[in-house]
Amino acid sequence: MSNISQKQRFIQNYTFLALECVCIILSFTLGILTRGAEASYHTYSNTYITTIACILFFHLLSYYLFDWNTNIFKRGYYVEFIAVCKYNLVLIFMLGFFLYVGKLGDFSRLVFVYFFFYNIVLTYVGHVLLKEFFTSVYKTSSSSNKMFVITTSSYAEMLLERFSSSPEWSFEVTGIALLDDQAIQKMGDKIAGIPIIAHKEDLFEQFKTKVVDEIFIHLPNFPKEKLEELIIKFESMGITVHVNIDYFNNVMAHKTTEVFAGFTVLSYEASTFDYRRLLVKRILDILGALVGLTITLVLTPFIALAIKLDSRGPILFSQTRVGKNGRYFKLYKFRSMYTDAEERKKELMSQNTMTGPMFKVENDPRITRVGAFLRKTSLDELPQFYNILIGNMSLVGTRPPTVDEFKQYDLYFRRRLSIKPGLTGLWQVSGRSEITDFQEVVKLDLEYIDNWSLTSDMRIILMTIWVVVMKKGAR
Repeated sequence: MSNISQKQRFIQNYTFLALECVCIILSFTLGILTRGAEASYHTYSNTYITTIACILFFHLLSYYLFDWNTNIFKRGYYVEFIAVCKYNLVLIFMLGFFLYVGKLGDFSRLVFVYFFFYNIVLTYVGHVLLKEFFTSVYKTSSSSNKMFVITTSSYAEMLLERFSSSPEWSFEVTGIALLDDQAIQKMGDKIAGIPIIAHKEDLFEQFKTKVVDEIFIHLPNFPKEKLEELIIKFESMGITVHVNIDYFNNVMAHKTTEVFAGFTVLSYEASTFDYRRLLVKRILDILGALVGLTITLVLTPFIALAIKLDSRGPILFSQTRVGKNGRYFKLYKFRSMYTDAEERKKELMSQNTMTGPMFKVENDPRITRVGAFLRKTSLDELPQFYNILIGNMSLVGTRPPTVDEFKQYDLYFRRRLSIKPGLTGLWQVSGRSEITDFQEVVKLDLEYIDNWSLTSDMRIILMTIWVVVMKKGAR
């Protein structure tokens, strides 16, 4: 990260962090005053001081853990309001949990309610005003970085449009230099309101007397040697140089620049996930797996006895499945079919109700009587908590395909394996028994991947509990 990028991130992160801390203190104070300072504060003063310290602690913890203000300048008014509400709900949930565990409930509940609503209003208004300040005032002030664009006539308008629509606030484009043969005739003109200040003959002479902090170079057809010469000369002047190496306009993947095996590369990824959120997801997986395995241990003697009395064969069924990016692993279930189920599958292929590589048969004769009950209640999947604990699977993800299904995948289908498979997922809570087209399964899986968040995982887990309790969608 360049010095300029570090400056922008530092100013943005800590300004908003300070604003939110001030909003929390003001909201809590207003909550006490609204409740009645005389009747409230003197009675509960010690508890209030402890509570506001906890709120500030949880705010700092959630700020660094979730980094929820990363894309704040891309959020419109409505999206900003929803984001602030979600942030306050998380804050209130954390605080409520702490107060319950710490048994600090001896204070006015109205202060708690007033604080919640005041903090939503103050944080939202503060965010809107601060964003307006950065984009309208700071951007055009002498404190912002002054940037010049170096390109050719054919790219100039496109680049300036991209810059004008960008949510970036730390720089202001103040001039453009064109390095093609038509540039000399255009000197003094403006493109999208930005003056053309130089051409290839007087490029460095012009920059000697200009206020310039950054240079943005977009010259895809320029010889490598000449481009390197430009960079070295600007670097010797102490100016930060950005060279655009993203020439593939039709590639929709997320792009990051990094050093790979000693080479500076532009990396393309279909989806990007914040490592901190993935860490939280893994912690939740482990906690969920431990709870699930505890339930499994309690129920196993009863389920095992029922399976043994119903049909011959082992209690557990294991099958090789395909996990993240094609990794094979052993998936475990309570046995719900007769032991010759795989051999009989070939006889039932003509009755397959699914289009695509998946296999499903209505009233599958291979399922035992106990197995039908286990599947209806999803109890057959309890041993998969072990797969989650050791890291083969996640609580929420995509359905892990069998090896036979995987071998039939095309390139589009394979993307659903770009994350860990899950015990449950969007497909499972969307009426899985009614879906007969594998394309629809893939569509739901990709929708989950493209819009993944910890909130969506929690929502799917709650929906799964509802589906299991109501016995919907499983056959």
